[in-house]
Amino acid sequence: MRVHSVTRSLYRAQRRAFSATPRRLENYGFIGLGQMGYPMAKNLQSKLSPSDSIKLFDINTDAAKRLVREIEIAQVGGATVEQAHDAHDAVREADIVITVLPKPSHVKGVFRQILSSDLPRKDRLYIDCSTIDPSSSREVARWVVEGNQGQFVDAPMSGGVVGATAGTLTFMLGSPDSLVPKLEPPLLRMGKRVLHCGAQGNGLSAKLANNYLLAINNIATAEAMNLGIRWGLDPKTLANVINVSTGKCWPSEINNPVKGVVEGAPASRDYSGGFGISLMKKDLELAIVAANDADAKLELGDRAKEVYEKAVQTSTCKGRDFSVIYRFLGGKE
Repeated sequence: MRVHSVTRSLYRAQRRAFSATPRRLENYGFIGLGQMGYPMAKNLQSKLSPSDSIKLFDINTDAAKRLVREIEIAQVGGATVEQAHDAHDAVREADIVITVLPKPSHVKGVFRQILSSDLPRKDRLYIDCSTIDPSSSREVARWVVEGNQGQFVDAPMSGGVVGATAGTLTFMLGSPDSLVPKLEPPLLRMGKRVLHCGAQGNGLSAKLANNYLLAINNIATAEAMNLGIRWGLDPKTLANVINVSTGKCWPSEINNPVKGVVEGAPASRDYSGGFGISLMKKDLELAIVAANDADAKLELGDRAKEVYEKAVQTSTCKGRDFSVIYRFLGGKE
């Protein structure tokens, strides 16, 4: 895995900016304006040149219309912006296309629509920031190449809605080495770090492996905290012991599931905000699918999936941060 730092990337950008050769103008297409895509598109637009253009599309036409209006009212500069009629319209003139969609079926549906239309042949660069399974991503990449429409890479991200809004996302990139210099600038307009994980599909593999571990650690942390508290330990004392010992992990140290242990954690505000439990369930399911495709044995995956499935259906847990698993397990609050 290669880490491409912001400093190094900004240096290259500045060096290009002062080059005697004028920068080629770029047209962007952006598809998917949900909780993540909306602020990502907004950051991208604001950091592009006024000579560039960006066409926005979402099946929820009100979202695209609202973003265009918001940009026009703010008058912050950046690329010219326009609402596309459909996915084909967003892509037709684009040099770079960015997609941020919920599920594999949505990604496949959008690309079927794009590639089955009378799309002019062009060496486009498709950057899919959706979190889907690597097999589906590689299938779509094959469609793009077979249609002579350019190249497709995967760039799922970490950082959540807060990171998308602040422009501090980390992207896990699956791409040929030769494309990395071209991919860094648009990604760093929406985030602060690009981790090149290898060939196409590897960005998704890295993210799903990480989130599989996170899903398991979250359950284990909730169980350990509940166990210690029921034995009579003070929650903060127990967390301090864990976090200087071998049980330390992100759910114990940063996103502790017990109210009052970590100031500002979702547990301290009735598990609101944070990384939704339904999203963790989805990522865990995708990781299990990918593991089966790779013939990788998972002893804990199916059991963890059952826990998240039941928690998502519980009224006191539904719609909350995934650390609410502590509540689902009957932890004292």
